[in-house]
Amino acid sequence: MIAWRSLLAAALLAPSAIAAQDSTTTQALSSVTISLTEALQQARAHSPTYRQALNDAPPARWGVRNAYGNLLPSISASSDIGYVGSGQSNLGGGFTQATSPFLTSGYSLGLEWQVSGRALAGPAQQRALQQATYEDIVGAAISLTADITTQYLNALQAEAQVGVSRQQVRRNQDFLQLARARHKVGQATLLDVRQAEVTKGTSDVALLRAVQAGYEARLELLRLMGVELPVAIDRIVLSDSFPVTAPTVQLDTLLALAERHNPALRSLQAREHAADLDVRAAKTDFLPSLSFRAGWSGFTQQYTNENQLLGQTLAQAQSQAADCQYNNSVRSALSLGGEVPDCYAAFGLVNGGSALLDPVSSQIRQQNSVFPFRYTGQPFSANLVLSLPIFTGFSRSLRLSQARAQQEDADEEVRARRLFVRSTVQARYLGLQTAYQAIAVQSSSRDAARDQLRLAQDRYRLGAGTALELSDAQTAVQRAEGDYVTSVYDYHKAIATLEAAVGRSLR
Repeated sequence: MIAWRSLLAAALLAPSAIAAQDSTTTQALSSVTISLTEALQQARAHSPTYRQALNDAPPARWGVRNAYGNLLPSISASSDIGYVGSGQSNLGGGFTQATSPFLTSGYSLGLEWQVSGRALAGPAQQRALQQATYEDIVGAAISLTADITTQYLNALQAEAQVGVSRQQVRRNQDFLQLARARHKVGQATLLDVRQAEVTKGTSDVALLRAVQAGYEARLELLRLMGVELPVAIDRIVLSDSFPVTAPTVQLDTLLALAERHNPALRSLQAREHAADLDVRAAKTDFLPSLSFRAGWSGFTQQYTNENQLLGQTLAQAQSQAADCQYNNSVRSALSLGGEVPDCYAAFGLVNGGSALLDPVSSQIRQQNSVFPFRYTGQPFSANLVLSLPIFTGFSRSLRLSQARAQQEDADEEVRARRLFVRSTVQARYLGLQTAYQAIAVQSSSRDAARDQLRLAQDRYRLGAGTALELSDAQTAVQRAEGDYVTSVYDYHKAIATLEAAVGRSLR
């Protein structure tokens, strides 16, 4: 026997390695054993349905973190660049001025913090929803355990039915040999032989169908486990056995356990608590909220046509120098004094005013060369706001009414689930008692059918009975043995369904 995990690991090897060792592996591999514990472990690791339930856990955890994060300040940073093409500025009165293309860039860094009753209630509400998600995952695990256990029992039951069919084939083979022997000595007719042959053929077909049902049950088990078939289906061996013991659990104990452990009920209770918190959060919409904002920013603006910028500066300086010269002439004519010695130099112009001084031109070029990171910072700004909405078109009342309706719905869902759990547990408990009692009844029926078969065989050997009588006795014993097997596994499956209803193992 090769352990199930070892085989699964071997199945994950590289295709080339598997191809190279295929003949050796086939010879060494006799069978693969699967215990119920291993089947459950593989199902928890590979079952698609269960893994889908597990995928809900990370968003639930992040929901709680996000609720706490809403109580902290939020920080944002942004940066931008831009371009403005050339054009003309309308100065009014029909005057226009050509503008140079320019590049822009900027940044902003902001901090914002808001405090409200809904934000304060958020963490507790998200924790309740997270607990509900965890209970859903526990419920998925319990459902998976019940499904795997039930299917494992179905596969064992199918194997046991194969044993019953094989035993019936042996009986019918003995019957055929006996009929042929009696026909040879003249104690039976050819009709008896043909009756025995038909009975033998029927049992052979029943055995084939029982084997097929056993294969299908094992395939279904592997499907529920979420794994591929590792070897030929006839090499899969189920190793566990389940003894029949009298049930000792009490109904009151089961109901109390279900009240504490049933995951579906616990999930709805957690959602009920979340709905209560949502009502409290809706009530806080009538209370003031506090917000704080602060930020820093800066920008750049650089002209791409420096000659146009210098020309505009030159024209402005020439106009100012002309005004200066006019003022000097007026002051000189009136003997006021205070003339500017050199109006051109005073406004950064060379003598004659035809061009800007080199230092002035260089300074203008340097001041213009700011794109993209030589920002001009803006003053720091901050404000604190206390807000109390007075009339919002009854939107707050609507949200509160909706939250209360959801709370009442959650209360009714919990009550309905509690009633369902209690009725289900009681029904499963009664089913368990019935299944255990049915085992004793089927055992007595099996023993009676076997006695009937022995009597029919003895009567046929002695010539007092008919082949049809013996065939009917064999059919009856096969049915009784099959019914006994069914009753035994129905009992074990009743325990599995009761455990699923309670929400925990009872063995």
